Amino acid sequence: MRPVYAALPLALVLVLMIGWRWPAARAGFAGLGLAAVLALSAFGIGAGTHPGIGAAGVLGGSVLEALFTAVTILWIIFPALAIYELQVRSGAFDVIRAGLASLSEDPRVQALLVAWFFGLFMEGAAGFGTPVALAAPLLVSLGFSPVKAVVLALIGHAVGVSFGAVGTPVLAQASLVALSAAEIAWATGLLHGVLGIILMLFLVRLSGDGPPTARQWGWGVVAAACFLVPYAVLAMVVGPELPTLGGALIGGAAFVLVLRWTAGSSGRHDWRSIAKAGMPYGIVLALILATRLLPGLGEQLRSIEIGWSLFGAFRGSMQPLYHAGTILLLGFVLGGLVQGRGPADLLKASRAALRRLVPVSLALVAMLALSRLMLHARMIHELADGAREAGAAWPLLAPAIGVLGTFVTGSATASNILFTEFQAATASALALPLATMVAAQGFGAALGNIVCPHNIIAGAATVGLSGQEGAILSRTALACAVYALAGGLLVLVLSS
Repeated sequence: MRPVYAALPLALVLVLMIGWRWPAARAGFAGLGLAAVLALSAFGIGAGTHPGIGAAGVLGGSVLEALFTAVTILWIIFPALAIYELQVRSGAFDVIRAGLASLSEDPRVQALLVAWFFGLFMEGAAGFGTPVALAAPLLVSLGFSPVKAVVLALIGHAVGVSFGAVGTPVLAQASLVALSAAEIAWATGLLHGVLGIILMLFLVRLSGDGPPTARQWGWGVVAAACFLVPYAVLAMVVGPELPTLGGALIGGAAFVLVLRWTAGSSGRHDWRSIAKAGMPYGIVLALILATRLLPGLGEQLRSIEIGWSLFGAFRGSMQPLYHAGTILLLGFVLGGLVQGRGPADLLKASRAALRRLVPVSLALVAMLALSRLMLHARMIHELADGAREAGAAWPLLAPAIGVLGTFVTGSATASNILFTEFQAATASALALPLATMVAAQGFGAALGNIVCPHNIIAGAATVGLSGQEGAILSRTALACAVYALAGGLLVLVLSS
């Protein structure tokens, strides 16, 4: 019964958000209340899980971790919102929209350029919420509804999350099991390389109001191939650091060339105006590449850390100079100045961004407190142990554990840290191939990004949505379920 009890808070959140369309804050606090009752009654937090701390200490420590993590996420959302507000006020979005329209006036093709290639590039370079925070507002500027923009941004970047932030999720796995990062990257790249087109097809279907035409489906297949081929090759030949970043760069350039050759683009563009309009994004990209790829620079920036610990069981840390939010803030300030915006313009955009953070903060704290309490009460481990009873059918379910980890923690890297050793132990117990099962974990962890409440809340905030997170989750849940099932079937085949 313990796995059933452990599943109840998550089930309640899903029912309230998807079925009753409750806003994330209300659903999160309801789930948190139920989790607290179960943690105290069925799971014995305190004496049972943290001897010497007590139930009040566990509850308080979980809330403190949630508050700290919420601050680190809001540090990404705030400058992303500020960039958006500045771009709207300066008319830069109109210039960018015209530039994309010069490549193609088809909204579905524009969605491929922004949600797929731009989102994947940002995932490979920065990760940690940056792709959705930047891609969703761009999609809104192109005429997509806010809900649809967030849905497309979430689905569009998911394939790259396994290798996001310059390979961080895979490197975390390699530190936990007796496999090299290259071995894990090879197996993970195979899974996404074969199945990634599924998410692309969802992206094409959801980016319009009606059924896609044969030509639009064709553009989706071309975009998928342009990214997935170099992505898989880099994963299998080079390792985990470059598949998403390199695949997006190579694939995006190839896709634009194909567009120009086949769509009759005149090639007449005001490149100076387009470059000026996109300056905040250009500065963000340049800073990300410099801090992630220049030898020694990343290590120096990561050496400065803000951290805390409580009772030896609760902790949090942040590297402010390496954090994606700091890079976004620099992009906002420097990009605005290059565009000719003065301090008064930057201040107005900042104030507008801050006004939109209050409801987002409540929702984030609620969901994060739920996730941290479930983790410390060992409710997540009970769910995983219950799933392991599937025995021979375990490969079919293995990606779902990765999805669960990201759904609760909000991070593919955290999901991998939480469950990679569990997947390895299960593989050993059931005589399954270790690399394949570890890859299944990373595959599912990436997919969990599109249904994770934390990511949905953050993405919705950047386009001015509040209280409509359930509408977003209801649209991404099907894509998640289909891709997870396809991944499970492929893992089952590879494990047999």
